[in-house]
Amino acid sequence: MASPLPQSLALIERLIGFDTTSRLSNLALIDFVADYLRGHGIASRKVFDASGKKANLYASIGPDVPGGIVLSGHTDVVPVDGQDWASPPFTATTREGRIYGRGTADMKSFIAIVLALVPEMTAQSLRVPLHLAFSYDEEVGCLGVHGLLELLKSGVPRPRAVIVGEPTMMRVVNAHKGINTFRTVVRGLEAHSSATHQGVNAIQYAAEIIGFLTRLGGELKEAGGFPRFDPPYTTVHVGTIQGGTVLNIIPRECRFVWEFRGIPGQDEQEIPARLDAFVQREILPRMHTVSRDTGVHTTPLARVAPLLPTDGSPAETLVMALAETNATHTVAYGTEAGFFQEIGIPAVICGPGDIAQAHRPDEFIALDQVADCEIFLRRLIDHAAS
Repeated sequence: MASPLPQSLALIERLIGFDTTSRLSNLALIDFVADYLRGHGIASRKVFDASGKKANLYASIGPDVPGGIVLSGHTDVVPVDGQDWASPPFTATTREGRIYGRGTADMKSFIAIVLALVPEMTAQSLRVPLHLAFSYDEEVGCLGVHGLLELLKSGVPRPRAVIVGEPTMMRVVNAHKGINTFRTVVRGLEAHSSATHQGVNAIQYAAEIIGFLTRLGGELKEAGGFPRFDPPYTTVHVGTIQGGTVLNIIPRECRFVWEFRGIPGQDEQEIPARLDAFVQREILPRMHTVSRDTGVHTTPLARVAPLLPTDGSPAETLVMALAETNATHTVAYGTEAGFFQEIGIPAVICGPGDIAQAHRPDEFIALDQVADCEIFLRRLIDHAAS
C-alpha cells in the first residue's frame, strides 16, 4: 500500500481545523486556500453570496484555453451537534490507518489532496488547464454552486469535463437521483375542541395530504424504472411536521417538509402538480365550507439536479481511464455534478473515502484512500500535460 504525501496529510489537518458547518461562514478556509494558491503563483477568484459571509473559489492552472478539467468540491460540512465523538471533530486525529474529523470523508480530504498536488501541476507544462472549483452550502441544498455556474457559463474558457470529488471509494459514478424539497403549510381555523364543526383542523387535513403523498410514493415504487439505483424508483419522504398548541384547541396551522428523489427521466413537475390537484379537489372545498380564510400553500425549498448517465461522455471516458476501470456506478446521495451537466459540461463523481462515514460521529477517511486519490490525480496531471 502506498503512503500518502506528508503535504496531503498536513493540508487535511489544516482544512479540518476550519469549522465550516453550513450555518457558519467559510471565508477563513477560502482565504487560506487563496493564500496557499497565491504562494504557488496562482490567482483565484471569489464568488460571494449575498451576505458577503460565504464564498466560492475558482482558480486555473495552465493555459487560458478551453477544454480544461474542473476539480470540484464543497467546503461546508454538516453539524456535529448532539453527536458523541471519540476525538475533537474539528481536529484531525490519526489512528489505526484512519484520519478522523468532520469533513474527512465529505469532502475536505479531496480538496486537501488537490491542493497538495498543486506544486506538481505547476511544475508541468500543461497542454490543457486544470481548474479548481470549491463551493459553499452544498450540504443545505447545493446553494453556492450556482455562482460558480454563472462564472463557467460566461466568465472563463469553457471546460470539457468536471470531476466532483465526493466520496466514492475512487469508483466512477455517472448517475444519481435528483432531489426536490418542499414545505407545505396548512392554515386552518381555531376553535374549542368540543366544537369541531366550528373549526378547521390543520393537523387532520395535513395528515390527509401526507397520506396522499404516501400513496403516491407507493405508486412510484410499483412503477420502478431504473434498476441501477437502490431503491430503483422515485421515492417520496416526509421529514418533519409541526402543528397545534394544546389538546383542547383545534389547531390553526400545521406545516411539514417533504421531498422526492427522482430517478433519471422523472418529470420534476409531476409530483407537486398532482399534490396541488388533490388539494384543490379533495381538501380545499371541505375547508372552505367552514372558512374561506383557510388554505394550503406548498413552497419549493431546494433542488439538486439529477446526474444523468451519458455513456461515452468526455468526463466518463477520461475518468474511467484515470481510474483504470471499465465499470460505472450510481449513488443514493445528491451532489453538485448534475448542475454542471445541466449547463452542458459533462460531469462524473470520483473521490476518496466512503459515504457511509459521512455525517456521522467519528467520521473518517482511510489513509489508503488518500494515497489512491493522489495516484489518480497524478494520472490526471500527466494527461493534462500530454
